[in-house]
Amino acid sequence: MKTSFSGQERHSRDAVDVGAADAQSMRAQPGTTPNRLQRLVSIGIELSSQSDLDALLNQILDAAQTLTQADGGTIYLVRQQQLEFAIIRNNTLGIHLGSGGDVLAHGSIPMYLPDGRPNLATVSASAAIAGKTINIADAYDLSEFDFSGTRRFDALNGYQSRSFLTVPMKDHEAKVIGVLQLINALDEVSGKIIPFDLDDQYLVESLASQAAVVMTNRQLIDRLETLFVAFITLISNALDEKSPYTHGHCQRVPVITLLLADAVSRTEHGPLSGFRLSAKDRRELEIAALMHDCGKITTPVHIVDKSTKLETIFDRIHSVETRFEVLKRDARIRMLEAQVSSSEPNTGVLQAEYERDCEELDRARDFLRRANIGGEFMSPAMQAQVRHIGKHYQWRNSAGEMVPLLSEEEIDMLCIAKGTLSEEERNIINHHIVSTIHMLEALPWPSHLRNVPEFAGGHHERMDGKGYPKGLTRDQMSIQARIMGIADIFEALTASDRPYKPGMSLSRSLAILGRMKLDNHIDPDLFDVFVREKVYLDYAKAHLKPEQIDVVDETAIPGYSLSTSPL
Repeated sequence: MKTSFSGQERHSRDAVDVGAADAQSMRAQPGTTPNRLQRLVSIGIELSSQSDLDALLNQILDAAQTLTQADGGTIYLVRQQQLEFAIIRNNTLGIHLGSGGDVLAHGSIPMYLPDGRPNLATVSASAAIAGKTINIADAYDLSEFDFSGTRRFDALNGYQSRSFLTVPMKDHEAKVIGVLQLINALDEVSGKIIPFDLDDQYLVESLASQAAVVMTNRQLIDRLETLFVAFITLISNALDEKSPYTHGHCQRVPVITLLLADAVSRTEHGPLSGFRLSAKDRRELEIAALMHDCGKITTPVHIVDKSTKLETIFDRIHSVETRFEVLKRDARIRMLEAQVSSSEPNTGVLQAEYERDCEELDRARDFLRRANIGGEFMSPAMQAQVRHIGKHYQWRNSAGEMVPLLSEEEIDMLCIAKGTLSEEERNIINHHIVSTIHMLEALPWPSHLRNVPEFAGGHHERMDGKGYPKGLTRDQMSIQARIMGIADIFEALTASDRPYKPGMSLSRSLAILGRMKLDNHIDPDLFDVFVREKVYLDYAKAHLKPEQIDVVDETAIPGYSLSTSPL
């Protein structure tokens, strides 16, 4: 028996169905042609609204089988000149493999043989290569194609694969991206296997055309989103590489953010019990977390990397230490001059005075060294000591002028009460969030990512409205933005790559977060979930040093002892 090849236009003159020409009279249709066309239009609308590729493939095959009363079907996808099995179904045998069904372990079908010749012996490959539909009335009465594998399958399963309708799926550029193959059209009344008629063929060709365009659009959208996320990750990595001291921050904050978001989504009691994240919502939050510090691209490196209070391009504490050496040299010169000018010098006394001066200078120098290292708090007494040392000692500069040991700017820097940044430098650092918001708001976000600027821009706000840059209160912020606020702080507390401090232990970090909850700095309900669901521990096991993971007594965490159990 011959096989028919046809194009995808019904009026094509060379569309001949030899061996299936009488199929119209052999078959009781499941409905009138107008009804089937109406169903086809409805299916097209359904396909165009589907965003998940696996679900889309299921819809396509299900629609094709329904329209034609086919017992089985397969969808192949073209990848690197191979036809890869995407989904296989057979109603009689109860087979559903791939795209949500059982695992599909079939090998691919080559479109070309090792010597470069087209693989025309295989029906699906032949249809894909020619870009033409192949309609076979009875595979058991045909020698044109190799059905040996199909017949072995039939013998093994007590089945007969007879009628085949194999349709190439072409995108908007007429490129074959897949093949839709249906097996065994069934008569609605008798249930017997019959050929696929011309109406079947044209309906499936139309369906395949619509499906190919929808699939191409979906794949294009997925690739664009993949490219976009890759670009965002590239920027995020670049920001981390900008400073060796914040390396990994932009990668770790998203990890904590998603861990906490997932924990909140699992919450079934209390004020957060209604919070749920879809796959799209989760991707949106992940992108926001990756981009939360993108504005730091505008922050000068010497401020980002500032590890001590006197550091600019270099640490100026070394210049201060040199001045102490000058003072010690001057003290030695005074001692020697006194010995020379006196007729009866008391060398022992002069030497002792010189040594006391040097010891005093060393103590002052060591104190300034300690003051130069930023900490959590510098007492007013220590600040007063810095000012005393800076004004009390005088040294002769390179111009020969006697000047105070420390300039006013150096005194102010060494008296920084917390950390290593001056008020001006902190304002420059804080401006990064304004830059982040401006940069993100300037992008034409698609609807499913429209909240990225708000999520990313709110991680420095406080629940009491004392944060920055907008001074938002808790009620003015989304839960996602509040989640990112906790993630950003916890990462900073536990990070071991900061220039001004080592990574804190879990217990100390949680104690600080607890106090921040009591101070209305972070969201209290989210903090309770963070502790109760052991989010801190899940993160610690993967990202903290072993010595940081100490035993945490949750009942001792400030602000948490009364809320260890969900309401």
